[in-house]
Amino acid sequence: MQASKSIAASVAGWLELAITDRVLKKVASGLMATIKIESGDDSWYLNVNSEGWGLASKSEAASDVIVRASGDTWEKLLDTDPVEPGWQSFGAIIRQNSLFSIDGEPLRIAHLLPSLERLIELAHLNKQKFTGVAPVRDLSQVTGKYTTHDEAYSPISPVYWEEAGQGIPLVMLHTAGADARQFRHQLADVEVAKAWKMYAFDMPGHGRSGMPAGWSQGDEYVLTQEAYLDQCIKFIEKVVKTPAVIMGCSMGAAMSLVLAARRPDLVLGVVALEAPWRAPGRRSSLLADMRINAGLHNPSYVRALLSPSSLQSYRDEACWIYSQAGFGIYSGDLEFYSNEFDGEIVGKELAKTDVPVYLLTGSYDYSASPENTRKLASLVPQAEFVEMENLGHFPMSENPDGFRKYWVQALDEMQAQLR
Repeated sequence: MQASKSIAASVAGWLELAITDRVLKKVASGLMATIKIESGDDSWYLNVNSEGWGLASKSEAASDVIVRASGDTWEKLLDTDPVEPGWQSFGAIIRQNSLFSIDGEPLRIAHLLPSLERLIELAHLNKQKFTGVAPVRDLSQVTGKYTTHDEAYSPISPVYWEEAGQGIPLVMLHTAGADARQFRHQLADVEVAKAWKMYAFDMPGHGRSGMPAGWSQGDEYVLTQEAYLDQCIKFIEKVVKTPAVIMGCSMGAAMSLVLAARRPDLVLGVVALEAPWRAPGRRSSLLADMRINAGLHNPSYVRALLSPSSLQSYRDEACWIYSQAGFGIYSGDLEFYSNEFDGEIVGKELAKTDVPVYLLTGSYDYSASPENTRKLASLVPQAEFVEMENLGHFPMSENPDGFRKYWVQALDEMQAQLR
């Protein structure tokens, strides 16, 4: 069955945009491949070689990746605004959307992942964006420092952190494979800095902190809950020197809950962004595979978790950090986040404490979905859950202005409880 003329025109227009897109050309540098788009009896072939991308009605080469959907499905992807969760990215389509069928060898899909994510991004590029009111920010109020934790990781590996403000201590924990730059916009928030002393540190092997122990000897980096917990305890005891509110995102959210459950004497409260009940399946061997350019693949792997309504500049900023991570660091972090952390166990432990907990999760997140976080919240009587509309897995960096109202509300309520 052939697609209607209007649907065929929409698909063709989208793909014509793709072959002239400079970003799509850049992320496919060095590739020779064919992506086939199918709609009933209609097919379009996107071919890339040293000349860039081209569009054809047929291809002599075998297709490396085939994306199939009905005409109505393609029309919804291209024309529906606002974008529904499950339609926002190639990663979301694979995991959440049964209306699409994807064929291709995993390695070849990994090679083409930056291109496939950019294709879906182009489908949403001109759709409505969600922004909040930008506060006054001043990066000059942020200072960076180093410390060493003699018993955690390597005694010669310095730990870098940034701080700003005064008042109640707030320690911010970054996501897997990233670093404290994710909290740049929050650290620079002039109004928040009047009441909160903010800290954000880079885990060893991340950002400007030193290498984890054993790296130079060829040891595989694998983050365990015990080692991560130890690092956070030492940072609070040595740098902050007083109990603090802990705000983490994703892996950092999971650790903020573990820290509150295991060491409530060090935790005044928790603001957990994108906290999972469980998050299996995020760790993949393709995240640290010499056949794949991790500097292109891994940012695309996380780009799938962003909201399509976030401004492009912020989306790119959120992914940029992942293009700079050490080889194997992201994958090693996911051992804790995806395989070791268990919200059922930690939630029951938290219920035995009186630590106030705020759980904030973006509506477009499929790694720690709103449903996933609600399940966690149901175990913790003192927890308050808020679904953040129009936000994804990295709210503080992908849309700092849209995130701010949720963040400030949680901080204000936390401050009232601490009086």
